[in-house]
Amino acid sequence: MSDSLIHAVAGSAGGVVAMSLTYPLIFLSTRAAVETKKNHTSTLDALARILRSEGISGIYSGLTSSLLGIALTNGVYYYYYELTKGAIIGRRAGKGKALSTLESMLAGLIAGSATTLISNPIWVIQTTQAVQTVPSAPAGANTAAGGKPKPKPKEGIMATARKIMDKDGLLAFWRGVGPALVLVVNPILQYTVFEQLKNLIVGRRQEALRARGSAQAVRLTDWDFFCLGAVSKLVATSLTYPYIVLKSRQQSGHSSSPRSSLHALHHILTSEGLQGLYRGISSKLLQSVLTAAILFVGQRRIYEVTKAAIAALAARRVKSK
Repeated sequence: MSDSLIHAVAGSAGGVVAMSLTYPLIFLSTRAAVETKKNHTSTLDALARILRSEGISGIYSGLTSSLLGIALTNGVYYYYYELTKGAIIGRRAGKGKALSTLESMLAGLIAGSATTLISNPIWVIQTTQAVQTVPSAPAGANTAAGGKPKPKPKEGIMATARKIMDKDGLLAFWRGVGPALVLVVNPILQYTVFEQLKNLIVGRRQEALRARGSAQAVRLTDWDFFCLGAVSKLVATSLTYPYIVLKSRQQSGHSSSPRSSLHALHHILTSEGLQGLYRGISSKLLQSVLTAAILFVGQRRIYEVTKAAIAALAARRVKSK
């Protein structure tokens, strides 16, 4: 198995673990991003309302499609990132294995563009599922006995996909692909910050070891990967959040959501003001930082375990021959 493929498998597994642990925050930030000023509430109020009307399962709407999406997204991203990284390093043999800032950005651009085009249909389905119970009727128009909100029936992945297909056709699965392609800059920023901070830490620790006369190689700890993942994602999400809102609005498929990025931007600014572009940013930052931190630790450890297991299996086959 190639090194790029091992990275892809580890990235998929790490992403599934990270998303499983942080999904309620993903759900709440998606809801907040697609809500308009008219029906917007605070994160805590939104959580309380969802628990009252939909129960605990309400905050896990769209989890299955999200896990499928993150497995596909991370697998494709890590595969193409490591493949591009290997090609870049291979072209300059003997000059070290650390990527420069521009090389990190190039690897991220190629990997991010491929990932976005392949995985967009899954995220359209997930976003549609996450917002399918967002109130769209006037208050009191959709209530059950006793005055409590009447929850809308939830649909699975296949039912949601059929509904999207029947309503808007095949191209609907690439709704929001424009903002999503612009958002390729998010992982570019994330992995560039990650690589450069990692290189800085390794370089300084290597210098400290040499100063003490030690030739020991520097090995980053789980805590190092956790912190590097958190900081790099914080920078990337903070800078690109308005486009995350635009993408979520378009992918939700609500009738009030403009279909083009420019119209969506103009609509939000005129109807909700600048704050509309930062709707749900607090829960999104918390979710993104935690997810990325867990992902970087999980991916690295799963990669090492998988590679060691494959090496051990190969050694056994050699001995058996």
